[in-house]
Amino acid sequence: MDGILVLNKPVGPTSLDMVRLVKRLTGEKRVGHAGTLDPAASGVLPVLLGSATRASEFLLSAPKTYRGVVRLGIETDTYDAAGAVMREADCSAVTRGQVEQVLKRFQGIVLQKPPMYSALKHKGKPLYKLARKGIEVEREPREVRIDSIALIAWAPPLLTLDVRCGRGTYIRSLAHDLGEALGCGAHLAALERTRVGPFAVEDALTVERLHDAAHGGHLAEEAYALDWTMLDLPAAILSDDEEDAVRSGRAIATDPDASRSDRKDPCRAYGESGVLIGMIAYDANEQRWRPTKIFPREAPAG
Repeated sequence: MDGILVLNKPVGPTSLDMVRLVKRLTGEKRVGHAGTLDPAASGVLPVLLGSATRASEFLLSAPKTYRGVVRLGIETDTYDAAGAVMREADCSAVTRGQVEQVLKRFQGIVLQKPPMYSALKHKGKPLYKLARKGIEVEREPREVRIDSIALIAWAPPLLTLDVRCGRGTYIRSLAHDLGEALGCGAHLAALERTRVGPFAVEDALTVERLHDAAHGGHLAEEAYALDWTMLDLPAAILSDDEEDAVRSGRAIATDPDASRSDRKDPCRAYGESGVLIGMIAYDANEQRWRPTKIFPREAPAG
């Protein structure tokens, strides 16, 4: 089976648990997800099957949207509700206006220190394994992109945020940093990922619907074609000769949709029959388009 199943992961299972479930239900060996969700988080988890696993990079780098509930006044070692309480403070004096002002600091390209309880590695070992042994190591702040933060609910000591961000952003770290900036501490009490690229939580399959579709024999109908991961990129229809060329690794002089391409972005390449061939990128020196990723001839397109 080739394609993308967009799941609505419930609170509890890990992202890898969901991958194992899809493997069991489909029998497909090549299965992976496009962006880890913590066990305590719910929401959109794209699971890629077969040839679609080769397009995971496009979803991993796609913008993501989250809805998070932040609890002011309590700081934990994991930055979420599952951790041990490290500090408690009175947050009754914090106002909505103060929060909105502080949130402005976290928009744009910002430096963010990842939490110790994360899958990032230090000298080959996941940080969370070190943290469970009581070992804390210095983590270098990393640049992340936060496109927007909206305070959508204010019910002290709880507040709800909608966050649109780029790859590598930890909403747990955002909650922790917000608490530090306000001087009262905070942690992430709940988190839902509401969108990954083109995929919204409203359209995602619940575990129940996933089982029903599998047992009903129509799971393939629920899968998106792999080019859904790159619909924001320009496209080109190649002739049979051009297709043969790029499949052989040779550059071509095609002309993608000029209204959408400034030749800086990669481009989707399709055959005359509508089959997705792969990705091509412009070589300014040669003034030609070179193949950068080629999919199998049977790769499904939307």
